[in-house]
Amino acid sequence: MTDFLVKLWIPDWENTEDPQVRTRYGMLSGIVGIVCNLMLFAAKISIGLLVNSISVMADAFNNLSDAASSIIGFVGARMAGKPADDDHPFGHGRIEYISAFIVAFLVIQVGFSLFKTSVGKILHPEEMSFQAVSVVILLLSVAVKLWMGMFNKKLGNRIHSSVMLATSADSLGDVGATAATILSLLVFGTMGWNIDGIVGLLVSLAVMIAGINIAKETLEPLIGAPIDHSLYMEISNYVESFDGIVGTHDLIIHNYGPSRSMASIHAEVPNDVDIQVSHEIVDRIEQEAYKRFHISLVIHMDPVETKNQKYLEKKEMLGKVLAEVDSRLEFHDFRMVDGVERINLIFDLVVPRDYKYSQYDQLRERINRLVQEKDSRCRCVMTIENSYCESAAAE
Repeated sequence: MTDFLVKLWIPDWENTEDPQVRTRYGMLSGIVGIVCNLMLFAAKISIGLLVNSISVMADAFNNLSDAASSIIGFVGARMAGKPADDDHPFGHGRIEYISAFIVAFLVIQVGFSLFKTSVGKILHPEEMSFQAVSVVILLLSVAVKLWMGMFNKKLGNRIHSSVMLATSADSLGDVGATAATILSLLVFGTMGWNIDGIVGLLVSLAVMIAGINIAKETLEPLIGAPIDHSLYMEISNYVESFDGIVGTHDLIIHNYGPSRSMASIHAEVPNDVDIQVSHEIVDRIEQEAYKRFHISLVIHMDPVETKNQKYLEKKEMLGKVLAEVDSRLEFHDFRMVDGVERINLIFDLVVPRDYKYSQYDQLRERINRLVQEKDSRCRCVMTIENSYCESAAAE
């Protein structure tokens, strides 16, 4: 069904890097969400009124909020797909994140309202009636929501949309909420226990948690999330694969919406190669990187020594010392000032983010001590910094 709807709605559905194709994916997700959630709301509110169940009505209004969320998502996808203009030279892609944050706020608000209603139902219980048809319709609701969760997950993975993946998680959360509502009706029908208010309370908490999770997912790219480790390595390895590039470091990616990113990276080039030759290589990499990653890449050239044997020996020595201190430590921009009585090793040291500022001086002292044990004339002049990439373990 998912592939059928995609091919029906999106002619060029395989070209997911095209902003217009992404927009149509977002619109399809919004339309499906609006239709399905309105149908579920109508069915559940009817059942809730029929059996006088606050948990069923709570679940119904959760679906209504999901329908409103889908409307906002639909409008957001249309606006995010607008091209760049004079006032917004980087496009409108971040509107997708803003619209998702509005959705999260609405979900949390609905959950809080249901929370207050459920507390009132616990304090002042009302009579319920059990009908088997209610359970059947709610089971169908579970099936619909389960399909919607899989639908949005498949689309989200296909176009790398955190918003769709958050919507998928919300739908799967609704599956659990509706299952709890079914449990409430079955317990009342078989044992006569009215746990409706308690279940409604649990449903409201599930709704609020889903809203908070959506807000977290959408705020991260707005505030500034670390670069995905696999993407960091893919871009770095790609740049380093070109002849004339010795190494890379300091890759930074700025996100202006899904599939709208700019990046900068430092590429090390041999210092004995004509600068015009290196510049031509860099220009070609920037052009080809855009075709491959659809990212506007700006490359800064760092000339490095590649033939001086003494320089290479000191660089290798430093690498071994850092590996001894902590295998996660990295360094770049290495230079050597060779004096008569003293050799300064100048470099930038990249440390994991779990290092505290209070540890920096101790780290400097330990590295200097180990370096001097290998060569008493050497002194380290280092600038300590963090990477913009997430750790490999977090991938």
